[in-house]
Amino acid sequence: MKAPNQRSTTTGSGATYRSAAYTSLLPWQVRERRFPPVGLGRRGLNPDDVYAFLDRVAVDMAAVYAALAESRRETARIKDGLRRWQTEQARARNERDQAQ
Repeated sequence: MKAPNQRSTTTGSGATYRSAAYTSLLPWQVRERRFPPVGLGRRGLNPDDVYAFLDRVAVDMAAVYAALAESRRETARIKDGLRRWQTEQARARNERDQAQ
């Protein structure tokens, strides 16, 4: 797990920068994560462990949402290009039909 002071940053392009040593969490890692109890007569979990893990989950979720947004933008660009191409093809077909 990364230390709390090793936060990821977002670049100007919206991509999340991480060190090469950082590996994204997998769903099973989130589901199976267990925190050791706090010792010395205290009850509960170590807040530093919990907050560090939550920070890591939040960073990974932000990366997933950014990738999803980029995918949607790319899909919109492809659809727009396809519509323009179809319009051009229909116009060319109409011009051929009218010329005959």
